[in-house]
Amino acid sequence: MSQFFSRLGMLVPPIGQTLESAWTTVRSAMPDSCRTGQQEGEDQHFAKFGRKPYDTELSNLNNGQRLTDTGSVESVGGASEDGGGGEFGSSRHKISEWQAGWNVTNAIQGMFVVSLPYAVLHGGYWAITAMIGVAYICCYTGKILVDCLYVTDEEGRLVRVRDSYVSIADECFGRRVGGRMVNSAQLIELLMTCILYVVLCGDLMVGSFPDGAIDTRSWMMLCGILLLPCAFLKNLHHVSTLSFWCTMAHVVINVMIMGYCLLQASTWGWSQVSLRINIFTFPISLGIIVFSYTSQIFLPALEGNMSDPSRFHCMLNWSHIAAAIFKSLFGYVGFLTWQENTQEVITNNLPTQGFKGIVNFILVLKALLSYPLPYYAALDLLERALFKGRPETIFPSMWTLDRELKVWGMAIRVGLVVFTVLMAISIPHFAILMGFIGSFTGTMLSFIWPCYFHLKLKGPTLDWGTVAYDCFVIFLGILFGVVGIYISFRALVEAFQIGLPF
Repeated sequence: MSQFFSRLGMLVPPIGQTLESAWTTVRSAMPDSCRTGQQEGEDQHFAKFGRKPYDTELSNLNNGQRLTDTGSVESVGGASEDGGGGEFGSSRHKISEWQAGWNVTNAIQGMFVVSLPYAVLHGGYWAITAMIGVAYICCYTGKILVDCLYVTDEEGRLVRVRDSYVSIADECFGRRVGGRMVNSAQLIELLMTCILYVVLCGDLMVGSFPDGAIDTRSWMMLCGILLLPCAFLKNLHHVSTLSFWCTMAHVVINVMIMGYCLLQASTWGWSQVSLRINIFTFPISLGIIVFSYTSQIFLPALEGNMSDPSRFHCMLNWSHIAAAIFKSLFGYVGFLTWQENTQEVITNNLPTQGFKGIVNFILVLKALLSYPLPYYAALDLLERALFKGRPETIFPSMWTLDRELKVWGMAIRVGLVVFTVLMAISIPHFAILMGFIGSFTGTMLSFIWPCYFHLKLKGPTLDWGTVAYDCFVIFLGILFGVVGIYISFRALVEAFQIGLPF
């Protein structure tokens, strides 16, 4: 026996060497910005956006500034006065790549995963494929959108001269049209996200207490009261902290739901997952999937507020890889468990009222923690468009000279929370509404516009393969958008004719 183990030890490599070899393999597959032990000045890296082989300029990412030959920092026109923070405002409160990752994870792995099994119900294996494909496309468009923030200077370096999605649109569409168009789409997307969080809170709470005296509208109003402190948020650092705890709640709830589904593996309906596409239901599923991956509106600001922007690509890659793996598994396993009985919000399928109540309560907590990110972004868009101060905008600034909110500014912030709550109690059907918004603003912000901006601003430096891929993504965005808007709007009209679901 001892001879057997001795020979076995000769055949099996030591575990330390095995792990070291595995880690080396993983590191070789990781983006350059993920690796440790690099030289000083890691913020200088090569731009990799499908450029021609001879066009790999050394970029210097310094949030709207650049290093001169003497080592001093030179400001570049076009960035925000606060240092290039983007839609989120001041970049004085820097965030790490982990905090940026929490925000992206919060955006693309947020509350809306609870409707992914419902998407599989209507889309089958095509919906699962879309969860992976849309993740790849959205990760790509996020990178090229941030690339559009930079231009190449006379020395061949990339310098950040734009600070937001809107500033890119101004450059491509003109200042009179571009900013208004993108601002409107962003504002609709962000406010509808806030509204959906409130709608989901009401649905979850009434599902936990179906025979209670409080109806869905009242639960939404109570949750709205808990959201009023969001009006006091002043910087992205606080939002990132809330996003971290939101992610922790996300992990707990997913472990509970996936654990229950795995315990029911003996009853899974493998044959129930369809390979066919129902043209009247699949576009809604596709809209849900696109909406669940929309994070482009946050990315210019997150990259501008990162203490080390060179890690942006790494953060974006792994957050989308994790999202694609989890969403496809969650949607697939959730549908296998409940099959044709899968509801719009998967937690309403849980068997016992006690278990459902615990899961729904944690989900409500997660929804409340998810609300500040889109709310803060929407508020900052309004401030930049209307309240930067005369003569730049028609209204004065809502901030005092010592950066304290004026009374009327606080009233506007509180009013925005109240507005989302009032809209939530008026709009039915969580999944259909999410599909409509995903098909409308989601395809424009995540598919069409980033690729168009990339072609417009970087076209001469792109190889033919990248140009073809950008055109293909634009085509997909238009196709998904037109079909999805028509089908989702028709389903929403039918839902209104039936009446409110409470």
